[in-house]
Amino acid sequence: MSTISTQLRNFKEPTKDQLTHVFFSIPEVPPVPLKDTEKQVSGDIEKMEINAILSFGAQEVEDSYAGKLHLLPPYLAFSSLDRKSVRFTLPLSTVRRVERLNARAGVYALSLSTWHGMKIIVQLTSLRPTADLFCSLLREALKAELQRGHMKAVKGFVKTCYSEGLVSLSGVSDNEREDGSLITETKEGCPPPETEFHGGLGLQFKFPGDPKKLREASKIKLWTTYLKNHGRNLTLLRYPQCTRLVQVGLPNRLRGEMWETLSGSIYLRYSNPGVYEQLLLDIQGTNSTSFEDIEKDLHRSLPEYAGYQADEGISALRRVLQAYSHRNPEVGYCQAMNILAAAILIYMSEEQAFWLLEVLCDRLLPGYYSPTMHGTLLDQRVFESLVTRCLPMISDHFQAVDVQLSVASLPWFLSLYINSMPMVFAFRIADCFFCMGPKVLFQVGLAILKINGEKLLQIQDDGGFLSLMREYFASLGDSAHPESADPRTRAITRFQELLLISFREFAVISDETILSERRKHRNEIVNSIESFSKRSAIRNLKTLERFTKEQAGFIYDALYKAMCEVPPPPAVAPPPSLLATNDGHQERAETRIGIPTFQAFLGEILTWARNEKIVINGFQQRIDREVAEHELIDRLFYFWDTSCKGSLSFQDLVSGLDGVMLNDLMENIEWFFNLHDKNKDGYLTKDEVLTLSESFLFIFRHEIGDAYLGAVSKFMTNAFEYGDSLLPQHTDSKTGATEPQAIGHNQPYLNLATFRMVVLADEVLESFFETDLSASFRLEPVPDLELPPASSGFLGDLWSNIATQDNRKMFNRLSDELGKTIGKHQVIYRPTIGRFTKLEEPTARESLISPPTKVTSPGGSLNTAVVSSSSSTLDTSSVHDNGPSSASVFSPMPHFKAVNAAFMERTPFAIDDAGDDDDDSELDMVHGEDDDQVMDEVDAFLEAHDSGLTEADKEVAKDLLNAEPVK
Repeated sequence: MSTISTQLRNFKEPTKDQLTHVFFSIPEVPPVPLKDTEKQVSGDIEKMEINAILSFGAQEVEDSYAGKLHLLPPYLAFSSLDRKSVRFTLPLSTVRRVERLNARAGVYALSLSTWHGMKIIVQLTSLRPTADLFCSLLREALKAELQRGHMKAVKGFVKTCYSEGLVSLSGVSDNEREDGSLITETKEGCPPPETEFHGGLGLQFKFPGDPKKLREASKIKLWTTYLKNHGRNLTLLRYPQCTRLVQVGLPNRLRGEMWETLSGSIYLRYSNPGVYEQLLLDIQGTNSTSFEDIEKDLHRSLPEYAGYQADEGISALRRVLQAYSHRNPEVGYCQAMNILAAAILIYMSEEQAFWLLEVLCDRLLPGYYSPTMHGTLLDQRVFESLVTRCLPMISDHFQAVDVQLSVASLPWFLSLYINSMPMVFAFRIADCFFCMGPKVLFQVGLAILKINGEKLLQIQDDGGFLSLMREYFASLGDSAHPESADPRTRAITRFQELLLISFREFAVISDETILSERRKHRNEIVNSIESFSKRSAIRNLKTLERFTKEQAGFIYDALYKAMCEVPPPPAVAPPPSLLATNDGHQERAETRIGIPTFQAFLGEILTWARNEKIVINGFQQRIDREVAEHELIDRLFYFWDTSCKGSLSFQDLVSGLDGVMLNDLMENIEWFFNLHDKNKDGYLTKDEVLTLSESFLFIFRHEIGDAYLGAVSKFMTNAFEYGDSLLPQHTDSKTGATEPQAIGHNQPYLNLATFRMVVLADEVLESFFETDLSASFRLEPVPDLELPPASSGFLGDLWSNIATQDNRKMFNRLSDELGKTIGKHQVIYRPTIGRFTKLEEPTARESLISPPTKVTSPGGSLNTAVVSSSSSTLDTSSVHDNGPSSASVFSPMPHFKAVNAAFMERTPFAIDDAGDDDDDSELDMVHGEDDDQVMDEVDAFLEAHDSGLTEADKEVAKDLLNAEPVK
């Protein structure tokens, strides 16, 4: 069974609105629709953006920043001009009060109060009418949120966030260990008491790493200060210090909440209360192929972590993966998903992990975990391109010794480095990934190669490459400068060195760089994957019948093109009750096509299943092809549907074509007879004889002259004449005349032997069944399908918008109308058989007993079309490739092998073991457990942030901090 997907060809470049939603981590469509009554009141709120200056309500806490304020109902978002210094995404339901401030003349400013008591001042710097329109739309959006009842839901939701208790007066640290896990007085092996805040397995099984070495206490203290001043969870404002604190590493207890806040999955959890619990109810008692694959990988998911050596962890992982595969059946489950989910569950609850997995697979890493893994393969190609650009010596050496970069780098990207390096360091990279986006994966990968550059130039094979990487990852906790006399320099670890090189030397790798490289290489990857899928589909056929692999490839190409033009229903597995096999496993879903797609498929390989017309209008000469519709094509569909499923698979098409394309004269006559024998009793009824005659007329509809029309007429005469002669004879008692006994139209009438005699009585029909029927099925190379064009600047986008298929059709219609006006419009249908090209008929045989000898033209082959001998106009042939496309330089096979090799086993690292509270280290003794140590590391990432404001603008913004609301 094979699944054939055309999804990659449906890719479209994201629109500006979609890119904006991705940047602000906003769900594309609000998950909870308005009720009918609410729609009548609120209507569809428009989106709008406006130039603005953001000031923080607390004085001298943060600078003011110029940027753009976006109204994206039900969210309000802001980004600074450089798109990295400051930004926030606020659900409108968290805005408690909006006031216009009484400021200087010409200054239009608003004060926004949020759920957590923050005061945000926004100065709208656009023209007054634009500012008034923005305020009007904001008012309508807030009113709509109030009517939905979302504002009431905020109170209950924020109670599930750990940051609420962290900044409260009472605190939540009394029942926690230093690493953030909970202290319980229960007996060993019992679960900890229920907490109001969401948390992961680390609460019970401890978090990876030594809390003293990770400086958990200092990090918690710094984050508590930041969250008090800048909001938290739903209302977090991301100023430069937020990014720097993330780069230093999130504290264990806060990591799960910050992951979902930075990635935007918190908005999905907020907007979809109870959805995860409902999914768990829906999947109870069900089974699927994805569920079976999940079971195989459960015990290979971070097995060194204590939580996955217990039933609690395995059960939680199973529920999250099954819920995701059930909600997203097109993705289902992909290897490496288990590693991500297992890592996430250490810090997050099941519901939090589920929604974060949704964001990861859908937005942050699109296509990484799809059946074709096209996103992973594309980013591997992008990474190779960046290595060639940034590290040319390493790239040249790898090519010289034939080392595959993806052997090591593909698992890095698929697992966010979790499966390659110690978890305590991989989670630091994950912190930056959720905060700064997918570019982090590329920056860290390039830094790894640069740091190990000298050693990489000495390797000679893939094994040496993998061995070197394992040694490096195992030493990430070691000092980067062990020989230094300065204790501070000696305390800098190799991992800190890795992050500094990643974010300083490779800061040039931006989101725009990644998008540009993806556009450049997308078509190459799509062609490579399609070629690989084609080989897999042919290899998975139960039988090739009498075809060669090359001929089966032509059938696949025609099927794939038809599926692109007329997409079939998505491939789904049959009901579980029908899937049981001897070994208890379920069959995988396969792609099956319906009649519309089948018609397009036949139009590619069968001459009489399409209408080809040559159009001449004085301006152009073109060949238009359209799919023909007739009862004969539907009859052929059900004739090949031997399993009676109402659809056809690739195997059905191969077997069906084998039954007609490789036949001799007698076999073709029998095949055509059986095609019209509806009840398979070996007889045709009178109605079926008439239907068969109509099939002849359909096949011969575009032939020149009356030869075929006369042959069909002669066939009908002979068929009824000899059919009547075989019926029981009845003698009229009055007249004594003998005549056939009358029978109904649906009674057996004509058997195969008689049908064969009738066909052989006519030279045209005999010739048709001997050579022309099989030759009308033509297996030829299909021209390469056009992929969606990549964006190539303004002119490229303009041309792609002009040269669309609809515009071509419009131009053709216009030229045809002009041709009709000047009298030069002409349409000539191309014959489907093309044997007789003159207006003369062959002499029909008068006797069935002694037919005259005749010479038949040689039959066509499978790979060569029968060439028409008509005039030059009718001899116009379609242009196609000389053969199958050459193999792409980029092959997915090494990547799939790398995945299987990398995820079978993960190297355990001692540094991931949960440390004891009384463990000391040289680093602790030198620096002590103080906040300055962490801030030193924060300052290492310090960048200059341009607020985009002049000194005068800063003065105005400062005055607004003390402005009073307009009365």
